[in-house]
Formats: sequence, C-alpha cells, structure tokens
Amino acid sequence: MTRCSRVPGFYKLPVGDRIRRLAEAAGLKAGDVERLTAGDLLDCATADHMIENVVGTYSLPLGIGLNFRINGTDYLVPMAVEEPSVVAAASNAARMVREGGGFTAEADDPIMISQVQLNEVADTEHAKRRIEAHASEIVALADAAQPGLCARGGGTRGIEVRVLARSFADGEREDDGDAVKGMLVVHLHVDCRDAMGANLVNTIAEAVADRLAELSSGEVGLRILSNLADRRCVRVRCRVPVAVLATNGHEGARVAAGIVSASRFAELDPYRAATHNKGIMNGVDAVVLACGNDWRGIEAGAHAFAARSGTYRPLATWRVVDQFLEGRMEIPMALGTVGGATRVHPGARLSLAIVDAESATELGMVIACVGIASNLAALRALASEGIQRGHMSLHARIVAVSAGATGELVERVARELAEVGDVRPERATLILARLIAEGRIKNPQGAC
Repeated sequence: MTRCSRVPGFYKLPVGDRIRRLAEAAGLKAGDVERLTAGDLLDCATADHMIENVVGTYSLPLGIGLNFRINGTDYLVPMAVEEPSVVAAASNAARMVREGGGFTAEADDPIMISQVQLNEVADTEHAKRRIEAHASEIVALADAAQPGLCARGGGTRGIEVRVLARSFADGEREDDGDAVKGMLVVHLHVDCRDAMGANLVNTIAEAVADRLAELSSGEVGLRILSNLADRRCVRVRCRVPVAVLATNGHEGARVAAGIVSASRFAELDPYRAATHNKGIMNGVDAVVLACGNDWRGIEAGAHAFAARSGTYRPLATWRVVDQFLEGRMEIPMALGTVGGATRVHPGARLSLAIVDAESATELGMVIACVGIASNLAALRALASEGIQRGHMSLHARIVAVSAGATGELVERVARELAEVGDVRPERATLILARLIAEGRIKNPQGAC
C-alpha cells in the first residue's frame, strides 16, 4: 500500500477519527487500534520486566508527524512528547519542505565504536605500532565474540589506536624524575546492522581487552561503547520556496533572511547554538522515545558531535540560494529496530509499525528529518511573530485543562486565553467559572 503523509485537517478530527484515519493509512492491525483507543500501550506486568522497582507506568501523549516526504517516500511519524507545539510545528515545517520537493537524506553504515582503555603503558608509540600490526588478529577475536552479528552481515570493520597521554622515560621531564606511564584507547569499529549495538560492542570490548593489554604491556581499563557515534551519521538536506515562508504581516523573503541571520547567530555563539540544537532535539527525541530507543544516548552523541571542533556549534545551518531557503544538517544517529525495548514494549512496536522503516538506518534518516523540520519551525517563528505567540496558543490548552476544563470547554477556554494574551491558570479558572455559570456549556468528563 502506498502511504501518504499529507492528511489535511487531521488535527481537527476527534481522537477516535484520527485513530481510524491512521489505521487506514498505516495498515494497522485490529489489536493495535484497540490499544490506541484504550490508551493501553504498556501494562504493568511488561513494565515490571523492563526496569526495577516498578510501581506503575507513566504515559506521554503520542502524536503523528504528518507531511514528511523523504527521498521520495512518505512517512507517518510517531512522536511521544509532552511539550505543546512540537508535533504541529514539525508537521507544518514538513509541509513547507514538501513544497520544495521534500527531504533528501543519506546515512553512514551502522558503525558503532567499542572502546578499550589501556593504562600504565610504558612506551605508547611502540604499543600503538604493535597493536596496529596485529589489527587482523584483534578483528578476528572481536568477530568470534559475536558470530550471530557476523551471520547477519555485521561485524568488526577495523580498529583505531589513539594515544591519550604520552609516556615519558626516566628523567625526560624535569619536574618528575620518575617514569610517567601513558594511556591508550583502542577503538573497534563494529557494524551493528539493525541493532543500536550497546550490548554487542561492550561484549566485543571485553573479548579483546586482555590481548590488547598483552600487546601494549599495559593494564586494562574501561571496556565500553562510545555514545559519540560519529561513524554512524545521517546527513539531511531540504529546501523551501522563499514565498512559502510568508506569514501574516511578514513577507517570505524577510522571514528567510531572518532564518539565515538566526543560523549565523548560532554558528557564532555557543549560547545560541545550545537553544538552536535543543529545537532540533525536540523533534528527534520525540520519535526516538516513541520507537523505544535510547534518547539519552542520542542526546549525548548529538551534543558531543556539535562540539567536536572544540567550539559548540549548531547541527543545522540555513542559507538562501536563489529563491529557496536551504537547510543542511549532520547528526549521529545510533538506533535499533531490533532488541531492547523495541522487542518488549507494545508502544514501541506499534510506533515502528507506523513509521514502517525497513532498517535502523532508514529510521535514522526519518528521525533526522523530523529534527531539521523542528528547527525550521522554531526559526521561522522567531523570524516572524516570535516564538511565544504560536507556542502559547497551544500551551493555553494545557492551562485550560489544569484549571479543570474538559471536553469542548478546553478549546473555548484556551481560545479566550490566547485572545487576551494572558495564559495563566488564574485567568483560565475565571474564564471557566464564567462559562459554566452562564450555563452555555457543560463540563463533561474528558476521554481520550
């Protein structure tokens, strides 16, 4: 079935109708529809097998990012997030990018880095040369530790030896007559296929550590993956016709110029770059979480990658070329579509069925596109009416609910809050009391 992510008016539908539209578009099974309708995506019995000391489950809203066309294919994108405007903003930005032909994405092979730390190395340069001379032996040991991975087409692709602290001979340092031992780290580059790979590369590090210590005449230290997965990156490009960026009161060319100025600001200032990148991660984390993956690892890798030059920089940049606003982004994306929570969490399995990515690499490309779309939406708002207007109008719904509004009263109270520009719980309480007192609208019990 050919999927189409362009579903006009989706947000206007009642939740039940949205679920039915999604089921039709994504070809969901009856059991999945029942789970969505009941809001039962994770039961306590399953949760008790996932983490320790379970006392219940904690739910987040699950929305669908729309309008995403990536490399000529449409995707419906599940997003689990508590912050208002994230899903709507990404979907709106994807619609604008669609006007420019959609997103283009490419990805590296799924290579993760397994690190083995070697301490007390008397001659680091000699040890480095010796380990490199035995690279094929080390790769063979690593592959022997993961035969199943090799059978699936993965395996260790090579090693890299890095000197972190150089060793010094006796008397070489004037301030210390004693010999100073050095530190090496050996990287094993492991193709993890559709696994995120943490357990795989940790096992490999354990398997080769003793042999590396022998070759270096050093002592084994840490043996663990690196979350700076800079050999497993996704690169995304998109463009938007300048005219499409126009808002009420702001011409497209002016908005585009504002977005470029904001991009340059982030390129020059790490304080701005941090917030710029947070906007990217709004979209990235929402999809990673929905699909049962490690959003903490993705966050750590993204921010370390942003600082790899020694200065913290933006992951996405924007320029105007001819009559198009063009965006580019590169981001590490260590994901899995097998193993971990993707195997046991019903909500994660459902989300993976909705996005329908055939591999972890394809899923990474989808998630990166959601990230740059979220960045575009934030910069467009900043370059026109400001971030607060759109964000606060959606935040008003949460404030209305917190004041006790349910059913159709939520939208009524939120609309009045937005109109007066006073999105405070106190004002929401007053508006709700007035509407109920007037007897125009009942306050029914809410339902998903």
